[in-house]
Amino acid sequence: MPQDSKLPASYYPSVAPVWWAVLALLLLSLVYVAPAGRTYILIDDNLDTELAVPYALVQEGKALDYRPGTVVDRLLNGLPRNALRPGLQPLVGLLAVLPPLPAYLLHELLVRLAGLVGMYLLLRRYGLPAARHAQLCAALALAWAVLPGYTTYGLSVLGQPWVLWALLNLRRGSGRLSDWLVLAGFACWSSLVLAGMFVLAAAGIWLAWDAYRNRRVAWRPLVGLAVLAGSYLVVEYPLVSSLLNRQFVPHRLEFDYARLAPGGVGAGLAAAARYFLLGQYHAGSFLRAAPLLAAGAAAWLLPTSPERQRLERQLGTALLLLAVLALFCGFYPQLVGAVQHAVPPLRTFNLSRFHFLTPLVWFGVLVLSLRQLPAGRATWALVALQLLIGLGMNTEWTLNLRRQLGRLPSSEPTYAAFVAPELFRQVRLDIEQRTGQAPAAYRVACLGLPPAVATLNDFYTLDAYQNNYPLPYKHQFRELIAAELTKSPELRTYFDAWGNRCYLFSAELGKNFRVAALPKRTVQHWHCNVPAFRRMGGRYVLSAVRLARPEQTGLRLFGQYAAPRDYWHLWVYEVEKS
Repeated sequence: MPQDSKLPASYYPSVAPVWWAVLALLLLSLVYVAPAGRTYILIDDNLDTELAVPYALVQEGKALDYRPGTVVDRLLNGLPRNALRPGLQPLVGLLAVLPPLPAYLLHELLVRLAGLVGMYLLLRRYGLPAARHAQLCAALALAWAVLPGYTTYGLSVLGQPWVLWALLNLRRGSGRLSDWLVLAGFACWSSLVLAGMFVLAAAGIWLAWDAYRNRRVAWRPLVGLAVLAGSYLVVEYPLVSSLLNRQFVPHRLEFDYARLAPGGVGAGLAAAARYFLLGQYHAGSFLRAAPLLAAGAAAWLLPTSPERQRLERQLGTALLLLAVLALFCGFYPQLVGAVQHAVPPLRTFNLSRFHFLTPLVWFGVLVLSLRQLPAGRATWALVALQLLIGLGMNTEWTLNLRRQLGRLPSSEPTYAAFVAPELFRQVRLDIEQRTGQAPAAYRVACLGLPPAVATLNDFYTLDAYQNNYPLPYKHQFRELIAAELTKSPELRTYFDAWGNRCYLFSAELGKNFRVAALPKRTVQHWHCNVPAFRRMGGRYVLSAVRLARPEQTGLRLFGQYAAPRDYWHLWVYEVEKS
């Protein structure tokens, strides 16, 4: 492709249509508005882990403290700081100036707005550049911005159009300072291990293929990739430093996919079908109906011609790539389980996260197809279908809509009910009044509720949900729960072969990690190695269930706490003095 000496007028397209999409996104976001923190936000793998970590970093003033010996005292009895997310990410900065819920909601809105604008610019410049498509581009950008996904990961998914836009600009020789800044900004506002590595790999493969096909190297986008990679090295310094200096041995070295993976070809094919048709929930799980319908319609309606043959090759290549990737992801646990002893690093790094790229590829299929379809109601119907699917499968949005209608399920508490700040505040005050000890002077662990709830309420926990922590601590913590693991082979495999949830387990509860106040639950026989718990500084067990015989374990009831609006009924047990 020839190099452009000057930018064409369409480099920065008309912004009028996109403002309507921005306004629509803001109106859709009104469902999150609620008094007194009664907004619903995703709990699993989100509120139960991703918000507590940056909150702890900020509260201890260690967000930017990357010294090798620095530990975060509130997590896992002193978790190495460099095992946690970088302090340069926007969510961490927002938590430094706002309470957790407003910080989360503002961050989510900014992520979706950035995704909308990025997709609009990409489509207007490269996807659907004709002037008549401006409104269609805005509608597609809105459909992109509302996709379900975990916005605590920043722009890892929704910001990918910005990266492609910048690299294509550089490839055309029309790069400006804004293109370089976009690449650096993406590194600051995304996750290296979840998306960045795979964005770099995919872009590198694309540039290599481009160089082979055109018999020349496109140097500017190659330098752009170097800028992106270099920016990640700066932003993700905690991770890079811990790897290079081997500051601790990660618990991930004991991941055992052979024990975790469901066996058989049938299980692999079922997983592959889910990846192909729905995707993966962290990266945006939505039915791929609109792209598939659009591709079928375009291939069917376009008359036989070289243009149709080119479209069929493009769509066929994209769909084949998506199918191969779905098969790889579906069978990945089994593949790694078979070779993990020969290639130990595969235990610690998840190569199946290439699925973080698939939402953008599916939108590429949709856009390629829409380019060939005649403008009209059918085209708009496909875009509307994609928008409705994105909204309908966005659990956080739909549950907030149901909350507005007074129909929020009791199993899905609001932020205020889940975090229950007044309930936990009363626990802290009672402990301080009876013992004179502030939370930093003792450690707690949680049974039947995520430790992140205690962290967000300023307790110092021995347990946590972490994807990276020292292996010796996992072994030390296992002593506390060994008796319960012995009673449950399922939990034993769950902890020993994985262990990201470093929790107090109960064989009677199984994997029920959030036990609601109603109906009340009683655990008849629960065993904890209290002497080991005490040696680790543990003094209190915050339990969402009543223990029928706490004295058998060496605990005594300190108090019980409940409030009508809160999700939890807390029983607080104190370690008996030896």
